[in-house]
Amino acid sequence: MLARVVPGRECGDQMSQREAGRLAGKVAIVAGAGSQGDPAGVGTGRATAVLFAREGARVVIVDVNPAAAAVTAGLIGDEGGQCVTIAADVARDEDCAAVTRLALDTWGRLDVLHHNVGTSSVGSVVDLPDEEWDRLLTVNVKTLVLTARHAVPAMARSGGGAIVTTSSISALRPRGLTGYSAAKGAVIALTQAMAVDHGAQGIRVNCIVPGPLYTPMAIADGMTERKREGRRMASVLEIEGTAWDVAHAAVYLASDEARYVTGAVLPVDGGVSLRTPSRG
Repeated sequence: MLARVVPGRECGDQMSQREAGRLAGKVAIVAGAGSQGDPAGVGTGRATAVLFAREGARVVIVDVNPAAAAVTAGLIGDEGGQCVTIAADVARDEDCAAVTRLALDTWGRLDVLHHNVGTSSVGSVVDLPDEEWDRLLTVNVKTLVLTARHAVPAMARSGGGAIVTTSSISALRPRGLTGYSAAKGAVIALTQAMAVDHGAQGIRVNCIVPGPLYTPMAIADGMTERKREGRRMASVLEIEGTAWDVAHAAVYLASDEARYVTGAVLPVDGGVSLRTPSRG
């Protein structure tokens, strides 16, 4: 693991804006803050890290790919934000411990954990081999368990905090991604269980449920203009979602504006999950 502090380049208007931001004074871990696919693209983790910093948070950028983490750090640093990067595999308990320790060693507290780690797979229970189930549950669920295991005590010592998890509308509307649907459904259940477990410690736990988004990951999976248009029209708003839509939701759930919100499951999907799937 390699940690690198990015001090930021504060200047008058930027400093004032950050001091008054919705996350001013907070320290936030963003797990999965790089971006898959295009190295310069903006996925949901990168977008969230950037918006957290714009709103005044000091951000711990976590990604298994140090180059991807560095790109995110560069965006934050260029805008005058404060962050530190760490290359870590959050499927490993010792790495998660190091991530939380870095937040405490650098800024002395922890207020927010955004878990933005996941992977998908196609196939039914008949199709998927054991090793694929292990991979899906490890990446989507175990990583949340491990990051929260170390973040919760640190938040409690800081007087409370917010955990924002990331599921998928595949958990609400299965569509041939059975293992992924099961794992992301577990994320929702775990979110609500943690909300009950840790509410008395002042820790809120909420879940964002993204719909189809135009992100580097979607492009890398083989996006065509026809497919992109179909995804746009699946929205009752007939608009296309991006990583920034998820990031704005994460800022709200992490902020004190959501002080009375916990255990919530928030679809950010343009209404896709409201529609009954077409036959055939």
